[in-house]
Order: sequence, then structure tokens, then C-alpha cells
Amino acid sequence: MVLCAAVAGAQGRRGDGRLYGVVIDRASSAPLSGADVIHTADSRTVRSDSTGRYLFDSLPAGVVRLIVRARGFPVQPVAVALTPGEALEYNIAVDSAAFRAQGRGAQSLPQVNVNTTATARGRRYVDFERRRTTGRGHYLTAEEIEKNGYNNLQDAVRAMRGVNVECGGGGGCFIRMARAPMMCNPEYIVDENVNNFFGPTIAIRDIEALEVYTGPSEVPGEFAGRNAGCGVIVIWTKSGPPRKKNDK
Repeated sequence: MVLCAAVAGAQGRRGDGRLYGVVIDRASSAPLSGADVIHTADSRTVRSDSTGRYLFDSLPAGVVRLIVRARGFPVQPVAVALTPGEALEYNIAVDSAAFRAQGRGAQSLPQVNVNTTATARGRRYVDFERRRTTGRGHYLTAEEIEKNGYNNLQDAVRAMRGVNVECGGGGGCFIRMARAPMMCNPEYIVDENVNNFFGPTIAIRDIEALEVYTGPSEVPGEFAGRNAGCGVIVIWTKSGPPRKKNDK
């Protein structure tokens, strides 16, 4: 009994693993939108988007157990092994053929308690959401920043893998990537514009979303360039970029 309790506790803990991919219909190989992917250890749920893509972050190392529920499909259990900090692409196939063979229609599903609240960030954040589904880099939203009680940008990135926060010398704290050559500073993109002056000191309460890329293998193509090796930090503020005089 003690062993079972220890295992259950380990499964309920969160980690820094990430699982992403596409939910597909095995019979047609078509992507399946609106499927609920549920982490059985804590009932956290994500829903596949219009292209069938799903993303689960903050997963613990070890065997991660999920179930997939979708209207017209049998419940699909999934077990995936993750190493610490691993970002794994894993496509999930569900099969409607079994239901059709038995002459069954839409499946009536039992109620599942979901603690995660989905947030629609709006059209302005389409690129943020698109990049987040790739599984590369680190991502935080305003809700996650508030929940964790971060006091500044350095606090928010301190626990991210591949990111160093260096303090001392009376000059405050600086963010540098562990793999950055010659101790160079990352590039800061604030509301889609390079801003290496304002970015490092931005007030945490002004951040709506945050992206952190630690090196060239993570940096998306739109941010690649001579500074990609130093890493890139993308900041979306709540106020957004200043409006131009001719904007209506």
C-alpha cells in the first residue's frame, strides 16, 4: 500500500516534460479536432485544435498515462515514457471503425472534472499559439506568471532548462543562455519589435505572454539571424505596440 501511494504521488507531481503531436482518425488518417486529451494523474485536459494538434506541458518524468475522448470514437488509453525535461512528439490514433462495426453512434461519455481553464488570447496572439504547439522553447502566459508569483522577468525564467540568471557586481541580474557563446546576451523581441533596452527590465505585471528560446536549434525561422546563438526572448505586453498616428 505504501508503494502504491508513492507511485500515485509521483504521477500527480508536475515536471518539465512536454508531449505534443496530432490526434488522428486511424481509419482515414485525417486529423481530429475537438478531442479531449486527459492526464489521468490529475485530470488536466487539453483539446486538439482545428488541425488536430494538442500540447501537454509540465509533465513528470516516467510513464505518463493519458486517455483520449472524442464524440463517435471509443475511449483511447495512451501510455508514453518521458525522460526528465524531454519534449516528445507523439501522434495519437483513435479508431471509429470499432463503433461503426457494432452499429454504434456517438458515445455518451461520463463527466470528467477539469481543473485547467482554457484561455482565448485573441487574434493578436496567433503566432504565439502557433509556435507553442511546436514543442520547441519555453512558454509562459500571464495566468501562469500570476499563479507562480513571479516578481520579475528573471524569476519567471530562472527554472527554465538551458537558461542562467546571473546576479552580482551591483548591476542587477542578467539572463543568459547556458549554451550562448562568449557570454553574449539574448535578443529581446517586445511586441514583435527588437528592443534590447526595454526588454530586460520590463515589469512582470505588463507581460501577457512570454517565449524563451535558448539557442539556434530552438529559435523559430522568423527570429533566426546573427544573434540566434545567444538565444531569443519574445515578450508580448498587455498594452501591445503603440498605435501609429494613421491607425484608425
